Amino acid sequence: MSYRSGHHSECQPQHHHPQDHGRAAPRRSAPHAASAAARDGYTIVHAGKQVRFGPVAFWIVVGTVTMLGMWSAATATYFAFRDDVLTRLIARQAEMQYAYEDRIAELRARVDRTTSRQLLDQEQFDQKLDQIMRRQTALESRASALGAIPDASTTGSIKPSARGGAADAPASGAPKPSPISDTVIFVAPPDREARLESRAPLILKPQPNQFAKVQGVDNVLVRLQGSLDQVERRQLAALNSVEDSMESRVRRMRGVITDLGLDMAQLEAATPRSGIGGPFIAVKLPADAGAFERQLYRINAARAQMARLNQTLALVPYRKPVIGEVEFTSGFGVRSDPFLGRPAMHTGLDFRAASGDPVRATASGKVASSGWAGGYGRMVEIDHGNGLSTRYGHLSEINVRVGDLIRIGQVIGAVGSTGRSTGPHLHYETRIDGDAVDPQKFLRAGVRLSSG
Repeated sequence: MSYRSGHHSECQPQHHHPQDHGRAAPRRSAPHAASAAARDGYTIVHAGKQVRFGPVAFWIVVGTVTMLGMWSAATATYFAFRDDVLTRLIARQAEMQYAYEDRIAELRARVDRTTSRQLLDQEQFDQKLDQIMRRQTALESRASALGAIPDASTTGSIKPSARGGAADAPASGAPKPSPISDTVIFVAPPDREARLESRAPLILKPQPNQFAKVQGVDNVLVRLQGSLDQVERRQLAALNSVEDSMESRVRRMRGVITDLGLDMAQLEAATPRSGIGGPFIAVKLPADAGAFERQLYRINAARAQMARLNQTLALVPYRKPVIGEVEFTSGFGVRSDPFLGRPAMHTGLDFRAASGDPVRATASGKVASSGWAGGYGRMVEIDHGNGLSTRYGHLSEINVRVGDLIRIGQVIGAVGSTGRSTGPHLHYETRIDGDAVDPQKFLRAGVRLSSG
């Protein structure tokens, strides 16, 4: 099949110039031929048959055929590459889904780690807080135990921190609270639920002040631990001071009895006892007793021993019989008799005092003699037991009678100048088994005992 363009026309004879021999006949130009073909139409020849189309119909047919060819090619290409495109799209979607799931898993893991870390921090905080509370309870019980000791000093306290300066400084005119007390004061934080509710919401991105909050809680715990350490140090210092003081006093008391040549067993046997009693229950320390409890046990034992020694020493006349500065007008031993001027034995001490000044018993005991006694004038003799006795002479008046029980420091009479006396003064004697001994020996022992 073929096609051609143009129309049939009669052949016109052409005359050739002799000069044109050997040259081709002139032809129409290409643009002219194309325009002529467009005007004349197109002819399709197939199997000897000719079909003639106009220019518009021809190009419509050509365009239709071209479009069908392009559509066929596109359809063939789509069906040829459809599976590959779908596979790539599915693979891309699966890759995005896997990446998204991996991201979700990573975020969940981070949330779990953060939650676990917060739970661990909370557990550690609760453990530290429980330790502080238990330690505070122990220190409070120690403070109560120390408060039961008369010689124990105050042990200190932890004051709750107040926000703002109003709580730090007392109001003007109000009495300032004592900086030291016997009770450990600690304000516990809110309960667990309140602490959990007060926490910031859990997010993956850490807050700028989250570390500051955790560090602030740790700082509070550290300050509380430091305050408790300070209280414990003060308590131990007070306990050590009490123990040292009691041990020192027990040693001095025993030393006084030894220096005076007295028998401790006889003194304790002669000590009057009040009406006390009850079943015997031995004191036992618990197996888990710490250093504080053991030291407190030693202090209580020393207190009991010191109480017994105090009762024993109450029968030893080591105190002075008059109040005020001690001034002797005559000592113990050989002296010149004030009336005869000859050497004579003075069996006591003469204390300077004014007439009517009170005379006090230097130890506990029972009145053995009360009344006129020759050169003593008005005289009182007190029996302290275990062979010890004291005499008070030249009294202007007597306030006790024979058989009266006398306590230490009790007024038994008044200074005077009765009997063999040149003026108002107190004649004071100390006797052991009836023999006069120098009272200054006892007075000096009393000075050593009271100096501690």
